[in-house]
Amino acid sequence: MSVLLEPVRGRIVVAAVLQGAAGALGLGPLICVVEIAGVLLGPGPVDPGRLWVLVGLALTGAVAALAAGAASTLIGHLADNDMQLSIRRSLAAHLSRVPLGWFSGKGSGRVKKALHDDIAEVHSLIAHTLPDLAAVVSVPVVALVYLAIVDWRLALVAVALVAAGIVLFARAMAGGMAKMAEASRAMNDINASAVEFVDGIQVVKHFGGHRRTHRRFLDAADAYSDFFSSWSRATTPVTVASFLLLSAPMVTVGVVVTGVAFAAAGWTDPVSVVAFALIAPALCAPMNVIGSRVQQIQGAGAAAGRVAALLSVPRLPEGSRGRPDDARVVFDGVRFAYPADGDGEAEEVLRGVDLVLEPGTVTALVGPSGAGKTTLATLPARFHDPTAGSVSIGGVDLRELSTEALYRTVGFVFQDVRLLRESVADNIALGRPDATRADIEAAAGAARIHERITRLPRGYDTVVGEEVDLSGGEAQRLSIARAILADPPVLILDEATASVDPVAEADIQDALSELARGRTVLVIAHRLATVTGADRIAVMEDGRVVESGTHEELLASRGRYADLWRARRDHRAGQGEEE
Repeated sequence: MSVLLEPVRGRIVVAAVLQGAAGALGLGPLICVVEIAGVLLGPGPVDPGRLWVLVGLALTGAVAALAAGAASTLIGHLADNDMQLSIRRSLAAHLSRVPLGWFSGKGSGRVKKALHDDIAEVHSLIAHTLPDLAAVVSVPVVALVYLAIVDWRLALVAVALVAAGIVLFARAMAGGMAKMAEASRAMNDINASAVEFVDGIQVVKHFGGHRRTHRRFLDAADAYSDFFSSWSRATTPVTVASFLLLSAPMVTVGVVVTGVAFAAAGWTDPVSVVAFALIAPALCAPMNVIGSRVQQIQGAGAAAGRVAALLSVPRLPEGSRGRPDDARVVFDGVRFAYPADGDGEAEEVLRGVDLVLEPGTVTALVGPSGAGKTTLATLPARFHDPTAGSVSIGGVDLRELSTEALYRTVGFVFQDVRLLRESVADNIALGRPDATRADIEAAAGAARIHERITRLPRGYDTVVGEEVDLSGGEAQRLSIARAILADPPVLILDEATASVDPVAEADIQDALSELARGRTVLVIAHRLATVTGADRIAVMEDGRVVESGTHEELLASRGRYADLWRARRDHRAGQGEEE
């Protein structure tokens, strides 16, 4: 956390000091009231001059407390604003350099949480919690010093009440962290069983399993209820007792009753009782908020740790070379293993792949699930760097290219299309922000999506996600238009028609044919029939390219591809489908 707070540390200290001063000054008017009571109730004639001085001091203290509090709030929020801006800029600059593949796991969720939730937690720490803690310390210290001067014996009584409350509260909270963890697990069980029941309601009702899934939810809810009831029965009496002892009314009643007894015995004077009635509650008031403030500090510390973890994600080293002269892609002895999670070992996904993609040709990657097709196809776009071997374009290792040169050279269209909450035109022009409207419309026409766009409420100015929700096939064609406009010489395609209807599939196939023309294309094929016309088919298995050639050559060789083709044919025959 210290790293995040370092740029604004000085202003945080100033805000905390001002808030502490505001709290202490807030006691000034009460102290003045006690002194006025002493003047009015004391022996001898009343001194009007002293009374007016005390009234003036009370008003001055009240105004000064308000001014110090306002200044603390302003300085704290300005410091927080600068901190948030600095963190977000640092995260944006850093995450723009991490491997794209990092985002395909849990990266996107972590970034959202860091940029929104975690920074909001740190905001509370800077703008509210730390200044409030300063007041939590200053107010009881000033109050205790003054009360001890007035009557040290009554001060001991007040302190004893507060101390007893603190002891009881600590006893009630003993083992609280473990109980909270157990409560979280029990609530997670409820959520999981509820999601299971709701998401699978059609299936479980159809097959008669709704009673079983419903019972799991009820059992989880009953378990949480039993746990919470048991915890409450064990802690509620002690917790209530601690809250009573730490409450302002209880402290006030306690010191006033004791003070009256002391006054009756001649041990103190009535004015001292007034002082304790007014100021003794300040000893316990902070205790009502200190628990929540400590929790906020712990939460902010955890949030800051998550932000720092994002800032420590290894970045891809960036080269400085410009765009290559040609689009020949070479995989040379490529090996790759995803980073290990926790104590696990890294599993090697690619095991020495040699493959050449010639300019102007289409190469298809086929093979069973888990063969490494997607991993291999993402390497030219530097979703990751190989752990061994190299990937080069035009004879230049990708690690030597600048980021701008790389993404002007390599484009990709995947099944999982991401559109921004921007206009349709801006989404298409993402790779070429300076494109004219005519260029954008031409790209949309080539992607077979222009006519659909013209039917939108505001045409190309329609905002995606607000004014219109596009279907999967429409979003896919929009991403193809984006790639056509960007005009990269190397193109990576994840078969884009795997989950669309036949009409959309025909339009997308036409758009892909337009997009692939004259480029070096690598296609991840999930259905063999879609790539029979590829210039080259590379068959992957267990992280290796086990054979390659044209469709006819591979069938004639009777190898792994022929087995896959035969299995596809037998499956279609069993389903009664025609070739």
